[in-house]
Amino acid sequence: MTTTALSRIVPFYIYAVVFSSLSIVIGLIWDISWHTSIGRDGLFSPPHLLIYLGAVTAGLFSGYHVLRLTFSGREAERDVSIRFWGIFYGSLGALFCIWGAFTMITSAPFDDWWHNTFGLDVQILSPPHTVLLLGMVTVQFGAMVSVLAYQNRLATSSYAVIKTLKWSFTLSSGFMLVMIYTIASQYLGRHAMHSSFFYIVSGLLFPLPLVAVSVASPGRWAATQTAIVYMIVMASLVWILPLFAAEPRLGPVLNHITHYQSFDFPLLLIFPAIAIDWLNERMQHKKAFFKALFLGPLLVIVMLAIQWSMGSFLMSPYARNWAFGTTSWYFGSDPNWEYRYAFAPWNEEPLPVFIKGIFVAFLIASASAWLGLIWGKWMKSVKR
Repeated sequence: MTTTALSRIVPFYIYAVVFSSLSIVIGLIWDISWHTSIGRDGLFSPPHLLIYLGAVTAGLFSGYHVLRLTFSGREAERDVSIRFWGIFYGSLGALFCIWGAFTMITSAPFDDWWHNTFGLDVQILSPPHTVLLLGMVTVQFGAMVSVLAYQNRLATSSYAVIKTLKWSFTLSSGFMLVMIYTIASQYLGRHAMHSSFFYIVSGLLFPLPLVAVSVASPGRWAATQTAIVYMIVMASLVWILPLFAAEPRLGPVLNHITHYQSFDFPLLLIFPAIAIDWLNERMQHKKAFFKALFLGPLLVIVMLAIQWSMGSFLMSPYARNWAFGTTSWYFGSDPNWEYRYAFAPWNEEPLPVFIKGIFVAFLIASASAWLGLIWGKWMKSVKR
C-alpha cells in the first residue's frame, strides 16, 4: 500500500495527537530540568512553548476533525461519532484532546500569575501545575482513545494500517506512562527505592495503565512495548539535556553548575510489564477479580526484585556518570549533603515495618490491576 493510500485510511489527526502527546512529555521533563538548572522561567520559556505546541496541535487538529465531521462528514462517519450540544459530531478521543488543550492553555496565565505573586515554584503539584497536568493527561488519554477507537472500527486487513495503528497506540501509551511517572516522581526517586512507600506508590500507579494496555491492544506484549517507549523517552532526555549549557539565574547557588541537570533515570518497568503480559495471556479467560489478585502482587514482587538492587546501584560510584545521570543535582541544594549518594535513615525501615508495607502494596496493586482490567476492556470496545 502506498503512503497516499495509507493516509486516506489513517486520518492525519491521529498522527497529530500522538505527536502532541510526545511534545507535551518532552516539554514537561525539559521544564523540570530547567527549574533544576536555571530556576527562573517565563510564560514563553522554550519548555513552555513545547508544551503549548502540544496543546495547540491537539486542539486544532481535533477541532478540525469535529468541524469536518459536523459540516462535511459522510453519514457513515457520523453514525460512529458522538453528537454533542445538539450540533457537533466528533470522536470521544477528539473531545478529550479539545478539553485537555483548553485546560492547558487556561493554566498558562494562571501559572504566570502564580510565579509573579509567590515567586519560584519548585513543586510539581502546585495549583497551576495541577491544572496543567490535568490538561496534559486528558490530551494524552484522548490520543490513546483516538487511536483505539479508529482501530476497533476499522474493517481492513492491510498489514501497513494495522502496524501503523498498533505503534501509534503503543507510543501514546508510553507517553502516558512517562506522564504518570513524572507526576509521582518525588516518591519514586532512587532515594526511596529501599522504602516500602516506593512500592506502595508503584502498586497504586503502574498496574492500572500497564494492565489496561495489555488488555486493550490487539497485539501481544503491549505492556512491554509501552514500557520500552517510556524507558527510551526518559533515558534519552537523561543523556541529551546535559549536553547543553545552563547556569542558575536565582540565588542562593550552593551547587555551581554549567549544564542542564537531567531528570531521573527511568524505572526498569520493562520487567514487570513482561510479567504482566505473560500472566495476562495465560489467564485471559479468568474472571477480572481473580486475575487482579495475581497481576497486582506480581508487579510489586518484580519491582521489588529489580528496583531494590537498582537503587543500590544508582547510589554507588558506578552510576555517577553521564549514562545514569545521578550526578545531577539542584543548584540550590548542598552538593556535599551526606545523603546525596546514600539512603537516609527515614528512607529505610525495620524489616517488620517493610514487610507490612509490601502487603499493603499487594492490596493496592490488586485494586489498581482490577481497575486496569476494567479500563482495558472498555478501551477494547470503544468505537466512537
